[in-house]
Amino acid sequence: MTIGIGGSDAATELGKIANRTQDVQPILLEEYLERIKKSVLLMKELSVKALYLNAGTNLYYFTGTRWNASERMVGALLFDDGTLEYIVPKFEEGTFKKYMQVESRINCWEEHESPYVLFGKLLADKNLGGSTIAIDESSSYFLVDGISKANTAYDFTTAQNITSACRMQKSKNEIAIIQKAKDITMEVQRAAAKILRPGISVSEVTDFINKAHIKAGISSGSYFCIVLFADDTQYPHGVSVPQDLKENQAVIIDTGCRLEGYLSDITRSYVYGTASEEYETIWNLEKKVQLAAFEAAKIGSSCGSVDDAARKTLAEAGLSPNYDLPGLPHRVGHGTGLDIHEYPYLVRGSEIKLLEGMVVSNEPMICIPGKFGIRHEDHFYMTENGAKWFTEPMHSVDNPFGY
Repeated sequence: MTIGIGGSDAATELGKIANRTQDVQPILLEEYLERIKKSVLLMKELSVKALYLNAGTNLYYFTGTRWNASERMVGALLFDDGTLEYIVPKFEEGTFKKYMQVESRINCWEEHESPYVLFGKLLADKNLGGSTIAIDESSSYFLVDGISKANTAYDFTTAQNITSACRMQKSKNEIAIIQKAKDITMEVQRAAAKILRPGISVSEVTDFINKAHIKAGISSGSYFCIVLFADDTQYPHGVSVPQDLKENQAVIIDTGCRLEGYLSDITRSYVYGTASEEYETIWNLEKKVQLAAFEAAKIGSSCGSVDDAARKTLAEAGLSPNYDLPGLPHRVGHGTGLDIHEYPYLVRGSEIKLLEGMVVSNEPMICIPGKFGIRHEDHFYMTENGAKWFTEPMHSVDNPFGY
């Protein structure tokens, strides 16, 4: 029997988990203001006169205001002189004030009025006719369409070059929050492995993982959870009708949580029972490929070169260096922060350079059609001396958690 897999139950494992979030330090006002300053410098470099931040993670990142995007326009215009103008439905003004961290003027529109006209008025007040205005890349089409049609005197462009450039390099406090989230999810992964038994359903494991995250201090529970057994593990993001677990079957659990807005994301692959020779071979290859990607992650190296290093190791083992199966069907990794997938991406051809503070996943999944898939997913962040793991990679096929 694989060490650390099975042998316990949900009640026992939940009883061992305690709240681990008491010492978390939230992002303070000073850091939001520094982010705004950095974005203003980038705006000036790119000759962008105003930047629209839509409700969601960009608005939260730069202003500290947590507000979900909806069918109503809620956001902020940041100008290259550093001033900030919020745009909010009138009936939400009181609520918005309670969430607002960076205080500035709130400009309101009534239900029968056009927020796009209000948007244009704020631009006109700054005499920006003919200027370039950047729009949050996460904005829905209806917002971009409405803004552009109501304001034909401006040149609109994506804000991604500004927002991603700021968000890709995490501060020490951001990394500390992400580390705590990773530590919590890692504890939950270990606990989930111990409750496995023949006949257990995906929904039972998913429910336990959600409760375990809550017990560890994450009131919202799991941000997401993918649990796969047997040949379902060959499908990276799950199946429509998952099967229950049987003896000697492959397991993949991919889950994470949100802490102070920041996300964890860890995948563990192992066997309940005894691994076949083929599974052990591919499991060890997956570990080798993941290590090759990690070792290629150097300050100043391109993100594409990390993906290349992983595929070179696959090719040396006789698998495709491309996306063919059996092999690795997707990119090696993605950035993580306030969004589960964000820049930078460890993908072929990416010229983005790895810089201090960048946080990325390392998950070069190997899929064997008709049999199983194996995904070791750990994240690392870039220090001035190179890459550093948030969580230690899996240990061995017979002792995956290194007990």
